[in-house]
Amino acid sequence: MMKENVFDVLIYLFENYMDGEIDPAPDPDVIRTELLEAGFPQPEINKAFDWLESLTERHAIKSVSSPAFRVFCEQEMAKLDAECRGLLLFLEQSGILTPESRELVIDRVMAFNEESISLENLKWVVLMVLFSQPDEEIAFARMETLVYETLPTYLH
Repeated sequence: MMKENVFDVLIYLFENYMDGEIDPAPDPDVIRTELLEAGFPQPEINKAFDWLESLTERHAIKSVSSPAFRVFCEQEMAKLDAECRGLLLFLEQSGILTPESRELVIDRVMAFNEESISLENLKWVVLMVLFSQPDEEIAFARMETLVYETLPTYLH
């Protein structure tokens, strides 16, 4: 059996609860039970709920008034390979991510206990961050297209 991780739980939650027309405030205990019945391990379920909770608790990051260049620290570079960093740059240059939402994505990626993050999982994190932010419906819709379809070939 494949090793289930926090990403698997988050993607399951997103696809089944956050992105649908289901009850807007489902009971967390019911969701936890459903996740256990679906075969997700309890520790991973708890980590996913903690991750989501801290996402909704994030305070707004101060707006950047002039163009800024993002320099990644050593830990960020270890977790986000060149392809992932390139995706973040592409998303910011295309207007899907703002400097503020990019920082929130990086913060949420760094919260994972994984050594590195795959490009596919990074796309999901971006989608979840945009979904959680007010007034990001257009950026969310554009990112959703990238997640559910494919990235332009010049990114590969």
